[in-house]
Amino acid sequence: MKLLYDRDRLPVPLNAHVLVYGANGYTGELIARAAVARGMRPLLAGRNRAALEPLARELGLELRVFSLDEPKDVDAGLSGVAVVLHCAGPFSRTALPMAEACLRGKVHYLDITGEILVFEGLQAKGAEAKAAGVMLLPGAGFDVVPSDCLAAHLKRRLPSANELRLAFVSGGGLSRGTATTMIENIDKGGLIRKDGTLTRVPSAWRTRRIDFGRGPRACVTIPWGDVSTAFYSTRIPNIEVYTAAPWTTRLLMRLSRPLGKLLASPAAQRFLLGRVRSGAPGPSAETRARSRAALWGEVRDDKGGRAAARLRTPDGYTLTVLTSLAIVERVLLGEAPPGFQTPSLAYGPDFVLRIPGVAREDLP
Repeated sequence: MKLLYDRDRLPVPLNAHVLVYGANGYTGELIARAAVARGMRPLLAGRNRAALEPLARELGLELRVFSLDEPKDVDAGLSGVAVVLHCAGPFSRTALPMAEACLRGKVHYLDITGEILVFEGLQAKGAEAKAAGVMLLPGAGFDVVPSDCLAAHLKRRLPSANELRLAFVSGGGLSRGTATTMIENIDKGGLIRKDGTLTRVPSAWRTRRIDFGRGPRACVTIPWGDVSTAFYSTRIPNIEVYTAAPWTTRLLMRLSRPLGKLLASPAAQRFLLGRVRSGAPGPSAETRARSRAALWGEVRDDKGGRAAARLRTPDGYTLTVLTSLAIVERVLLGEAPPGFQTPSLAYGPDFVLRIPGVAREDLP
């Protein structure tokens, strides 16, 4: 993969100033390998030495082993680091300890979460981060870079918009980390933004048919990260996010309404998580290479105004690698506005168009 930015302009070298935490996970390893291919020498970090050492040895990179349980250990682990790319989920348990250490050490924080409550928790620390001169930018991957940039672009086209609907379709399967997060939240239902407030709704609350460019597909609402972040990027008060899903998936989502408590029981969680752990860590390289993702967005105002657009991207995991490292490079260039940021707030609605394989189409 080619560098997007001129390395000679970097105020700090592309070396150990970057720390990838959770580098032994599926996405973390993809990012670590791609970083080396781009000329970076990141530190690899995590809590499991045995899982990390083979990768660090293969890539010839320095290794740091520490958990997030003790603040003093995290502080020591971040010594000399300029930016953390946090890849160890579930982020509902790991994001805050890492972000707080970044604030103490004045280290810029990035992660690849898609969890709404993580976004909200880090946004609440925005003033503290701004005072410390630290950028907190969660969602540096497929969730939420392309959808956030699409939302901001649509707001730019219709500044009076007060309703935003986003949707995506992505093939290729899930990583263990993503599947684990979904299982652990199986009883939580859905979330939308209504009149500026996060509002609980049933799972698969609404269904609509959306054309991503190859004909309409049935889509259902899901609690995707933009329900949080798009509000801060656009200030649009009413937000829904949809994903394309076959009828079997839509049926299972609706069945989770009455069965949510049962599926969240310790016995059911052990069974479901055991199935996830027994499977492949994530999509193969061949699957990723032949997969693509598509996004659609629409804004409306109360005067009948409307704007819509579509976005096509590489598969979600490939895009996460590309966008997260592109943001790391921007940080190393000194482009890290302090405080809580979304991708479009920090780098503009067109940032995603600089990623190879991404194209946007405005609809009539």
